[in-house]
Amino acid sequence: MGMGKMEEKSTIRLKKDNLQRAILGSVAAVGLLSVAMMAPNAVKMFNLFGGTASLSFDHKQRMKRSLNSLIRKELLEFITEDGKKYLRLTPRGEKKLAILSLNNFQIKKPKKWDGKYRVIIFDIKETRRTDRERWRVFLRQIGFMRLQHSVWVFPYDCEDVILMLKTHLHIGKDILYMIVDDIEYDKKIREYFDLPKE
Repeated sequence: MGMGKMEEKSTIRLKKDNLQRAILGSVAAVGLLSVAMMAPNAVKMFNLFGGTASLSFDHKQRMKRSLNSLIRKELLEFITEDGKKYLRLTPRGEKKLAILSLNNFQIKKPKKWDGKYRVIIFDIKETRRTDRERWRVFLRQIGFMRLQHSVWVFPYDCEDVILMLKTHLHIGKDILYMIVDDIEYDKKIREYFDLPKE
């Protein structure tokens, strides 16, 4: 029996995100990618973007479409230096790469919990609904538990990644990061994160 439509869409979106991350990440690693190296020799291009010379025709076509899409959306751009044409990441592309890279981010669980909760409270305006939804998705992916509408909790140090997310989404003061010693009625929280009982 085949996949349901929602699962199929999710799988396609994941593959697309992975391909975009591979391309953006490869260009970012190189700095300036010579178009002369990329265009005439498809094998070099596909190897650079994490593929192999034996990629199927369909896979190569998807890669070309993804590359053209990144250029069209101004995530990648062409520049000319010393008479040579190069491909590089734009500031928008750097932000997109950071977001794609964070999609699979997981905070390592320490051997021993320090007994403190990390609480996130946010109030992101309706005009930034997309950023607000993206923020919720990131919190879920990191592993946060939702306490109330805009209040989320996590038991481990995650200040660095929260700061990084705030920076990339440009939503600094709309989000508060707190370290809390006690939360009333925290039995469900402890069960959710498999924390020691009092």
